[in-house]
Amino acid sequence: MVSFLIIIGFVIGFAIFYSRQRKHKNAPIEFPVTWKHILNEKVPFYNNLGEPDKKRFEQDIMRFISNVRITGIRTDVDITDKLLVASSAAIPVFGFPDWDYTFLDEVLLYPGSFDSKYTINSKDETITGMVGSGGTMEGKMILSKPSLHAGFNNSTDKQNVGIHEFIHLLDKEDGTIDGVPTILNGKAYAIPWLELIRGKTLEIIKGNSDINEYGATHDREFLAVAGEYFFERPQLLQKNHPELYALLSKAFQQDTANTLKTSTRPKSDLQRNDPCPCGSGRKFKKCCMNKVA
Repeated sequence: MVSFLIIIGFVIGFAIFYSRQRKHKNAPIEFPVTWKHILNEKVPFYNNLGEPDKKRFEQDIMRFISNVRITGIRTDVDITDKLLVASSAAIPVFGFPDWDYTFLDEVLLYPGSFDSKYTINSKDETITGMVGSGGTMEGKMILSKPSLHAGFNNSTDKQNVGIHEFIHLLDKEDGTIDGVPTILNGKAYAIPWLELIRGKTLEIIKGNSDINEYGATHDREFLAVAGEYFFERPQLLQKNHPELYALLSKAFQQDTANTLKTSTRPKSDLQRNDPCPCGSGRKFKKCCMNKVA
């Protein structure tokens, strides 16, 4: 009965979810070939899509880059950085075509971790991602650039800070980041979802779970941590936590266990004398040849 109520809640919530979408200016139609190379190299989610879905993912990327500033703070930002940020945004909402984030105007990339006062490489705190809230930080997100890249370089550790923070932003669509997605709004549906979180959190605390222990710190963190797991290791999540996988699949409108079959990346087919994908204008061999994994 509990699972049935949650699923009904998802259905009702979708209407609210879609009604909150904000339409921005359309993205350009053509997606640069060099950008495709970067996505194939760096983003397993994209690499696992069929051609029609790849086209849609590309348009999501273009629309995001067209509408959200990506700014480096004491660090340079190249096209690879922008594509990884945009991919982090597109992945959680890929089940919602033409989605735009209501509460985001700018993503700030830091050269390392930071603390709650935005001090870079602080010895007091190690924060790698944050959704701004209130004041001058409203409408902004901060990501550690090295951590952003690390999240895509290792697709088996169930961690991706970019996806984590954009799930928080998705959670914020109802006005607050509370671990209850907009689609579960309403007491009749939120309570069963929170009961599931409580049970999974208790398992983490007792050391009986493979879910990252950070998920036990708060309901909002559980949603983001479980979401990382859902997109990074979906088959394992489905095996170890079938009920959680089923509900997240409904929440994100994606069946990642069946669509993301492999995390392997093909070797680059870029030639030494091709234009570098980073957009520098230099030849690949003179620029990022040794940086492309």
